Amino acid sequence: MGAIPHPAPLSGASYSAMELMPDDDEIVMLEQRLLPHEETYLRLRTVTDVARSITDMVVRGAPAIGISAAYGMVLAARAAGADWLGDLTRSGDELKAARPTAVNLAWAVDQMLGKARELQAAGSQDLVGTLAEVARQIHRDDVAANRSMGRLAAERVPPGATILTHCNAGALATGGYGTALGVIRAAQEAGKQVHVLADETRPYLQGARLTAWELAQDGIPVEVITDSSSGSFFARGVIDLAVVGSDRIAANGDVANKIGTYNVACLANRHQRPFFVAAPWSTVDLACPTGKQIPIEERSPREVTHVGETRFVPENVSARNPAFDVTPAELVTAIFTERGAVEAATGETMSKLAG
Repeated sequence: MGAIPHPAPLSGASYSAMELMPDDDEIVMLEQRLLPHEETYLRLRTVTDVARSITDMVVRGAPAIGISAAYGMVLAARAAGADWLGDLTRSGDELKAARPTAVNLAWAVDQMLGKARELQAAGSQDLVGTLAEVARQIHRDDVAANRSMGRLAAERVPPGATILTHCNAGALATGGYGTALGVIRAAQEAGKQVHVLADETRPYLQGARLTAWELAQDGIPVEVITDSSSGSFFARGVIDLAVVGSDRIAANGDVANKIGTYNVACLANRHQRPFFVAAPWSTVDLACPTGKQIPIEERSPREVTHVGETRFVPENVSARNPAFDVTPAELVTAIFTERGAVEAATGETMSKLAG
């Protein structure tokens, strides 16, 4: 256990989901599966290590996955041979296959490959150093985007609000500060004295383990509730608004996020409470027309049937485990990005932010 083993983490916090070490030869990555009980950092030296860490959810959250992939491409560049562009392309494919729903992953890999092609065309020899700087800039830009969208959305948070959030969309899921939790942090920093209800988020318990840990670190009041109890809290008038992150936003404003998000959106709509989505622009996929085209990752049934090594489901019964669901745009009150807010999202309103 202990502080992050990096001299100047770009997260801007005492912890970070991932950082590239100064010599560009190693990634330190927080082992999120051990939280909240143990704060341990892994040291990754190969692109395969990075891809496996993404698949196995050592790191999770669309922006954090994207940054991890960008740093993974730096490690790939160090290991590349004479056909270094071909080697990088194959490494990029390995990373993209790690988790298909989060569009930030493919976006970050493509950013790195684009820069590599530029370097090849220019005859540059500084492949590793240049790609490392591009990756670090992706990391810096994500933190800045989180802070920008957080301030923008916090203006819509009433003083003393009780906010429901689902999964973890905080510093652990991003480069730092967070998307949904960035909104909460910005509201708290503005003196609004908010209170948070964190869905536990079955089956991986990102809300119970990670969101609660982050907010407790910041001294923001938080209580964990079961996923099945949010309807009761809405009905009793306890919840003032809901805010979540996203792993991919389609061109029409449909939002893919952790499984159970659609439930929250339906409840917010039924009880006439705002349902906000906060995500960096890199999460918006204008090439994907609607949520129907978003690939939904199906994870191992074991995550549902077991807790640790203990099986809670009869031996002859399996389980289904989609990792994400899609919330239709008409249930989303507003989408906040670093480029601005979109209300009543449609293909036209989303494309206006594309610039």
